[in-house]
Amino acid sequence: MPRLPLSLLLLLAAGPALAQGPAPTPAAAPAPPATATPGAAEDPNPVLARVNGQELRLDEVMATAAEAMPAELRSVPPLLLRTMLPPQVFEQLLDRAITDRAMVAAARTAGLDQDPEIRRRVRLAEENELRDALLRREVLPRVTDDLLRARYDRDAAGRTAEEEVRARHILVPNEADARAILVEIQRGGNFEEVARRRSTDPAARNGGDLGFFRRGDMVPEFATAAFALQPGQVSPAPVRTQFGWHVIKLEERRSSTGPSFEDSRDTLRQTVLEEEVQAAVQRIRATTRIERVEPPAPPAPAIQAEPPAPARPAAPAQRR
Repeated sequence: MPRLPLSLLLLLAAGPALAQGPAPTPAAAPAPPATATPGAAEDPNPVLARVNGQELRLDEVMATAAEAMPAELRSVPPLLLRTMLPPQVFEQLLDRAITDRAMVAAARTAGLDQDPEIRRRVRLAEENELRDALLRREVLPRVTDDLLRARYDRDAAGRTAEEEVRARHILVPNEADARAILVEIQRGGNFEEVARRRSTDPAARNGGDLGFFRRGDMVPEFATAAFALQPGQVSPAPVRTQFGWHVIKLEERRSSTGPSFEDSRDTLRQTVLEEEVQAAVQRIRATTRIERVEPPAPPAPAIQAEPPAPARPAAPAQRR
């Protein structure tokens, strides 16, 4: 069934409603709704229409909206999901579902459902959906936070701690400006304020703060100067790199074995998911009876016979 993005549905549905303006006042007040039978439960998946006598229920209509929503909303019950949509959008979804159902019915009447190519494509789509559903059932319950945490701890145990520093810097294009800035700071100037005022680096807005980094994260000249400092110390002389002249202040030192679990969670989850999928595939293949059949060898190419050599012309008769 072709789908419209939810954002497009919102525009399509809201546009006509906005253009029409307020609804006219009815000539007479509508009759009050019938009183619900006490104890009667609302049907969680009511029939919304009938197309050629075939029922169209709420879950089929809401499937269109669910596919355009984030994954965490796709498990919301259809009745609740309906309340989350503006009335105009729901009417658009219902109308589209009715149209789709009518077109499918027309295609069946025309016998297209018996077309061999159509049947092949439907079969492939069904097989793909079954395969994906099986993998979701086999894999997703296994990838828990406990598993991810254990994997993170295992990987972290094999990493060597590496020193990191947090530093600020002031970047200017020439040595004279850098030395003037260094003198200002040595006389009591606030490093952060001077960085905001004088530095040409984007970090100037943060007082020149570069955050934590390792030696290999910076160009060698800058890294050597920064790692030679102690916390609170400012470089005794400007440092020249390919970017210009720097005045550096070291803020902190620490040893790190890599990013935190929270920072690694998404990447780690993707890695573990891929591994679990491969493991599930191997388990399924191991319990499946598979017989390979060698395809018949292609026929040997026909050997063309050599064309006969042209006959030599007869020798001329000798005169006597």
